Amino acid sequence: MFDLLLCFLAFTVVPVLLYNVFDPPTTALMWIRWTEQDRSSDFPRAFQHWTRLDEVSPHLIRAVIASEDQKFFHHRGFDWQAIEAAVKTNLTTDRRVGASTISMQTARNVFLWQKRNWLRKGLEAYFTVLIEALWSKQRILEVYLNVIEWGDGIFGCEAAARAYFNRSAQNLSPVEAAALAAVLPNPRAWSVVHPQDFVEDRQARILDVMSKVNLPRLK
Repeated sequence: MFDLLLCFLAFTVVPVLLYNVFDPPTTALMWIRWTEQDRSSDFPRAFQHWTRLDEVSPHLIRAVIASEDQKFFHHRGFDWQAIEAAVKTNLTTDRRVGASTISMQTARNVFLWQKRNWLRKGLEAYFTVLIEALWSKQRILEVYLNVIEWGDGIFGCEAAARAYFNRSAQNLSPVEAAALAAVLPNPRAWSVVHPQDFVEDRQARILDVMSKVNLPRLK
């Protein structure tokens, strides 16, 4: 049993330590999407552009925090109030809402698969604790922005900025940043180019909140 525990720690802690220094070359999600695309040679299986956090538009950083996790710089990986509210909603209504923080999404996107089950949820919590303990908030945010899925075959902020606006992630305007953040809950069904009415509503709300997001000194 002790040997199994050591193996588990080696296969989980070591990658987290490595990715604090080295950028992840790929993720499980990229390979899953590749198989869903019949193993198309045109579908990306590795990151082509890695953008340092200080090279990302502050507007995009504010937009994703406003959209996904407004308490990001104030929690240790879990927003317990949001989790409690989500549990109550899921138990008492027909709606299904989540409470994933940016840290939880980063853990899932880098180390795990997307299908929901209790094993994944448990491992997601475990990896969230690890990255919060071993990475800085800035590193979590940088990895998140570079690995997140932003559409079919579009992974990371640089690829998204170029695909949707033909510009670098460094030069995104507030309106463009809010448009990208607005589709993050469902980037393959919600459109940046031809936004549905509810996506435009989300974009407007994100723009309003962005002005209230105070960023610490990012490096």
